[in-house]
Amino acid sequence: MKRVGALGLTLGLAGCANRPLSYLDSTSPIGSQIASLGWGLTAISVGVCIVIGVLLAVSIWRRRSGSLEVGPVNDRRAIRWIGVGVAVSTIFLVGSAVWTLITVHSITQPGTPSGLSVDVTGQEWWWSVKYNSSDPSKQFTTANQLVIPVGVPVQVNLMSADVIHSFWVPHLAGKTQAIPGQVNHQWIQADAPGVYRGQCAAFCGAQHAHMAFEVIAQAPAQFEAWRDAQLRPAEDPADVPGRTGRKFFMERCAGCHTVRGTEAQGAFGPDLTHLGSRRRIAAGTLANTPEELLDWVRHAQKIKPESLMPSFSLKPREAAALGAYLATLH
Repeated sequence: MKRVGALGLTLGLAGCANRPLSYLDSTSPIGSQIASLGWGLTAISVGVCIVIGVLLAVSIWRRRSGSLEVGPVNDRRAIRWIGVGVAVSTIFLVGSAVWTLITVHSITQPGTPSGLSVDVTGQEWWWSVKYNSSDPSKQFTTANQLVIPVGVPVQVNLMSADVIHSFWVPHLAGKTQAIPGQVNHQWIQADAPGVYRGQCAAFCGAQHAHMAFEVIAQAPAQFEAWRDAQLRPAEDPADVPGRTGRKFFMERCAGCHTVRGTEAQGAFGPDLTHLGSRRRIAAGTLANTPEELLDWVRHAQKIKPESLMPSFSLKPREAAALGAYLATLH
């Protein structure tokens, strides 16, 4: 029993220390306001429940002890108490509504002008992320990952390619819908470096639970280095396995995926130009390791049924060559 109790305590503490979808563990201006509102409304709700419970207990006790008499005088007194209760409840409800509206208004725009703009398109079941720039040569697209500089407000322009999705990064901001045929706007800001989990928060089909993404907050200089690297086209493979793998990729994968600097210009799947720079693949489902990447290519429909990614039957030589080529996309 002691071991079981110790194990439960350990797991409980681990859960408290690592809560990627807890909006109460905020590290952003928006998140802190939402968390404060959440705590405040919770405190008000708990207080109301306690008051109601106490009054109910007192009335039951008085009724059973016989000290609560029935008659016109007591009826009028009871009505007055009901009126007081309604008035107090109304004050708390109106105050909560005003607090909520003030919070919603304050988080619609950042305190300082947004220093970065990205277009995020949700589709079954992954996220396309386009970094905007007034200079077209400095625009690029990635997938399932937003890298942002710490302390800089980032405007997120949300769209959907198919059904309604919901963009949610609990540590950084609230939920905003991505609706087909419409552009919604949100802004996020991270006040500390780190990796923040994001998730689609509107049920969108069979693989809704596997439609995650990451927001990676970096120091401004580190972010600029990352952005410069993303702007470069893919490197040419330097060895025979890599070139063989590139040929296989162009024959089997180029219709769906883009690799800048090559003839692969597909638009149905994620841009893979710098695939190796991502921590996870398949919208957060797998770690981005050579083994799991090839497992995804071979068994996509087993890992993520009904997704647009087909499963490929690869011979050992084909798998080795394709892996060698994908390793060059960093």
